[in-house]
Amino acid sequence: QVQLAESGGGLVQAGGSLRLSCAASGGTFSSYHMGWFRQAPGKDRELVAAVSWDRNTYYSASVEGRFTISRENAKKMVYLQMNSLKPVDTAVYYCAGDPSSVGTTSGPRYWGQGTQVTVSS
Repeated sequence: QVQLAESGGGLVQAGGSLRLSCAASGGTFSSYHMGWFRQAPGKDRELVAAVSWDRNTYYSASVEGRFTISRENAKKMVYLQMNSLKPVDTAVYYCAGDPSSVGTTSGPRYWGQGTQVTVSS
């Protein structure tokens, strides 16, 4: 069983930056695929960035070039560096992990509780 806990959300002005952190406990973190999802009010949850166990990365078109996902296996941490933030990035951000993939239709096996990111104009 893997537990995930996000931190680093908050309120920021448009154009600003935030770094989200996700601490994992339990399981074999280094072999897991990890991702960051977000859900804005009234919208479906979407995958914004993912990193595989061997550090291949994926970004959605809406964040590519602005967000960077990274992982530190020794510390069991995943990060999402968010730059040039826009009001449309306002959402609850969730850390997620799975032994196989975070991009399947069934969704990742493990989820954090989420952290709110609000970008003001």
